Amino acid sequence: MPAQREVILNVNVLDVGFHPSAWRAPDLHPTSFIDPDYYAEVAKIAERGTLDALFLADGPALREDPAVKPTRALEPTTVLGVVASATEHLGLIGTASTTFNDPFDLADRFLSLDVVSGGRVAWNVVTTFHAGTAHNFGLSRIPDREARYRRASEFVDVVTALWESAATGAPVHHDGEFFHVHGVLPVPPSPQGRPLLVQAGGSPQGRALAGRSADAVFSAELTLDAGRQHYREVKDVARAAGRDPRSVKILPGLVTVVGSTEAEAIARYEDWESKAADGFSADRLGGMLGVDLSSLDPDRPIPEDLLLAPVDPSFSGSLGFREAVVRLALESRYSVSELLRKAGGFGHRLVVGSPEQIADTIEEWFVAGAADGFNLMPDGFPSGLTDFVDHVVPLLREKGIFRHEYAESTLRERFEGAPLPVRG
Repeated sequence: MPAQREVILNVNVLDVGFHPSAWRAPDLHPTSFIDPDYYAEVAKIAERGTLDALFLADGPALREDPAVKPTRALEPTTVLGVVASATEHLGLIGTASTTFNDPFDLADRFLSLDVVSGGRVAWNVVTTFHAGTAHNFGLSRIPDREARYRRASEFVDVVTALWESAATGAPVHHDGEFFHVHGVLPVPPSPQGRPLLVQAGGSPQGRALAGRSADAVFSAELTLDAGRQHYREVKDVARAAGRDPRSVKILPGLVTVVGSTEAEAIARYEDWESKAADGFSADRLGGMLGVDLSSLDPDRPIPEDLLLAPVDPSFSGSLGFREAVVRLALESRYSVSELLRKAGGFGHRLVVGSPEQIADTIEEWFVAGAADGFNLMPDGFPSGLTDFVDHVVPLLREKGIFRHEYAESTLRERFEGAPLPVRG
């Protein structure tokens, strides 16, 4: 365990970058997102910067128009196997849905990867709200939020019990609402006790699951005050569940556009924007809010009655994203255009600036009790990550809040010795 608290930094690899026009970068082939060598290159850059882990989302459905931008195409644990072989220390965080997976199969995949990587794996638990995914799995619709989270809670219990069975040899005997599992997972025990659990839902149900089970939470917070409030809420839930609240790490998403000066960073961002498909960010953010932004004046704020209207019962999107954007819109009274700039079109905090500005904002949130670290979302790969590693990481080290080298052998030890949570 480090002598003092250090910021956790993961890199979230969203195809070829956070910005929807990142695939147009001249130093990147537009099909890199299906090239295993690309992921190995990005992972090596992250490890050179002593980042904690590489984070992969999952989307078992075609969610973007391929004519507009690349979409997620490769299954996360397969890609993380490539990353594991290309690195020695970097953590491997893969997303998998509790709605569209089987707990025994998932436990087998993630623990096997954890064993072959030497204890570097975490599972990001999601319930999936994208309607098109249901059709791929033979369902007419996505189950409602309450049902998804009841299944998720039971799913996590079964998976952790199976991981424990690999270490103890004691059979699992589980009969619940969704699953009936009896047996032992035939995989060697994890070098880190078991893979870590990351949770990425911001609804009340998601926060309850995180407080009970998660080692880390991938959150969406746009303001410092909102970040502090969410931080306290999840830690309080963990405390109420009989856990040490310090064992749950809060990691908001942070979109970065780095320039040697703020003006240079703004110019880079505006260049990305000029190459993006018309209306892409507005459509994406409007979908998160349940509001048609194209019908509004871009130079005026979103009307309060639209923001404060009760959420339609049919709304299946992320309540965490919606809550973060609504709060920012109400408090700031940004115009639609300004809101798109601040929320990045995706509901995560966007910082466009010099290395000093980005390092300062990371330190501010870390010291203020709004975050234990961040899931970094560079505007474009590999250049956005390279700029962060070469110019922001040294400043964080000078501030004394980030490592100079890897000192731990497993991802669990790197998350400040996060203890195994109490099962309940």
